[in-house]
Amino acid sequence: MMAGKLLAEAGMEEGKQVIWIPSYGPEMRGGTAYCTVVIADHPIGSPVINNPVHLIAMNRPSLEKFAPMVQPKGMIIINSSLILITSDRKDVDEYLIPCNKIANDLGNIRGPNMVVLGAYVAASKSVGLDTAEHIIRQEFQKKPQFVDLNVAAMKAGAEAIKEQMAKVN
Repeated sequence: MMAGKLLAEAGMEEGKQVIWIPSYGPEMRGGTAYCTVVIADHPIGSPVINNPVHLIAMNRPSLEKFAPMVQPKGMIIINSSLILITSDRKDVDEYLIPCNKIANDLGNIRGPNMVVLGAYVAASKSVGLDTAEHIIRQEFQKKPQFVDLNVAAMKAGAEAIKEQMAKVN
């Protein structure tokens, strides 16, 4: 949720049209949760997205539920620290990013969402990495001990996906 919220805020910071729709399951903590983020340079006609262009899957149930809906030629980013399978889609770009491992290696056990945010922003270019960093710094300004940890996690995620993209090209 936090990664989606920050992505939406970064889009607004850049003057883009943005929709952020969080969806929580009936459970309080540890329950199913996902969000839809739409960022566009033009007015957004509908917030309902049946076939997204991109998917970030942080757990296996999310991958299994949403991967079939991604448009051909879309992108799926999988948290390979927790998901030991792929989508088996050959018509999308798929990246396996060990978000939890990267965050843990940085000493930021709560930072996998920042890792995937960096990976997504670097791959999609939906907003600038500098803008995402600014939004992270703004979001965590009241908790300064987390600012640099979260920025480092975002940058590590960006580097991780850039390395994978370089191998493909």
